[in-house]
Amino acid sequence: MTHPAQPKASHFINGEYVEDTAGTPIPVIYAATGEQIATVHAATPAIVEQALSTAKAAQKAWARMTGTERGRILRRAADIMRERNHDLSVLETYDTGKPLQETLVADATSGADALEYFGGLAASLTGEHIPLGEDWVYTKREALGLCVGIGAWNYPTQIACWKGAPALACGNAMVFKPSETTPLCALKVAEILIEAGAPAGVFNVVQGMGEVGGALVTDPRVDKVSLTGSVPTGKKVYAAAAEGMKHVTMELGGKSPLIIFDDADIDNAVGGAINGNFYSSGQVCSNGTRVFVQKGIKEKFLARLAERTGNAILGDPMDEATSFGPMVTENQMNIVLGYIEKGKEEGARLICGGKRADMDGYFIEPTVFADVTDDMTIAREEIFGPVMSVLDFDTEEEVVARANDTEFGLSAGVFTKDFTRAHRVIGNLEAGSCFINSYNDAPVEAPFGGVKASGVGRENSKEAIKHFSQVKSVYVRMGDVEAAF
Repeated sequence: MTHPAQPKASHFINGEYVEDTAGTPIPVIYAATGEQIATVHAATPAIVEQALSTAKAAQKAWARMTGTERGRILRRAADIMRERNHDLSVLETYDTGKPLQETLVADATSGADALEYFGGLAASLTGEHIPLGEDWVYTKREALGLCVGIGAWNYPTQIACWKGAPALACGNAMVFKPSETTPLCALKVAEILIEAGAPAGVFNVVQGMGEVGGALVTDPRVDKVSLTGSVPTGKKVYAAAAEGMKHVTMELGGKSPLIIFDDADIDNAVGGAINGNFYSSGQVCSNGTRVFVQKGIKEKFLARLAERTGNAILGDPMDEATSFGPMVTENQMNIVLGYIEKGKEEGARLICGGKRADMDGYFIEPTVFADVTDDMTIAREEIFGPVMSVLDFDTEEEVVARANDTEFGLSAGVFTKDFTRAHRVIGNLEAGSCFINSYNDAPVEAPFGGVKASGVGRENSKEAIKHFSQVKSVYVRMGDVEAAF
């Protein structure tokens, strides 16, 4: 019997499932057990061509629909997604290994929020009228055309919607390539959009590795590339898109600072550090993995952190009691274990965790290092796993300088009861998505994205509309034209 996670086919193009078994087989491994639960095939050149040509053909009619009509379809898709939240969450757990306790509230729900939000905005995408005496200029906000979305493996449903919803709201068509590690969920997003009334071809999903991504990014028909991934991948994709003068959004990694002052509420600060390091087993790009704690509360903070980290329940992700899941792949687990060894070798003090959990699947215990210094590998490089580095600091001025001393700039957080200080510190931190007395909230209403090496552009909020549309300006002369001859 086939596993319930096995999709009907590998790709979703022009409103239906499409298979081409000539493509390289991609095994889908369930991270909690290590067993293969499904197989998809990488897109062949013929599949890539089919996806791009149908998307290109479908886009013009979709853009000609009114924003109200497009919005209605996106909102209907959001309703369907919410109705099926349980089944979509189970699939997300099979795809990623994340605990069902988490996927039930953070994945398809977040995707539905994006579809609803951008569905609601679609009718409001107007231009402006600029009076110039008797002449005037008007502007129109137009679709870019054909967009390519490239997803990461940590939030497969959410990322498909975070990219698809604003693209479609603006009248674009999209070809979306999920990560080869988590190929299942985006197919359901495509299926739901069709069911909600989206015309065939406006949202397509093709599977594959880097070479499929490369074929999509370099195709001259493509107007825009939106990538979620690592900084090295981002640099490659950005360069390839620049060759064709394409629009880009790059949502890349980080090594974000979370600053905890002496006057912070300890339990809230510990909760923020846990959310910013151990949610999704640490596989979140915006994680606050450098936790700077002012010396006055250091030991108190560490004691409470160790106590609460001890409450994590590692186990079967399908059991809703489980609160901490495995790494997405064996490879990712080994990368993270390598960083843990470096932390030990370089002299950081291990507070808790520090090894692979003694159970099936790719589980690593939630790990905390104290006495970390700025030059240690675990404080410089993005680990993308459940490894928290706790660093000491004395003064505000010192911690701001150290927090900014990184190539990255995705997120930053501060915990303090002094609100003047909170806003002042956030104002001085070089990061795009920031938090005060909280960490890692990502409502669709708020812009999300980084500065420096963490990327360009913004996802979510009204900002995303600017990245999936372009402005046409039209000068209207009411009188005669003067010319030199």
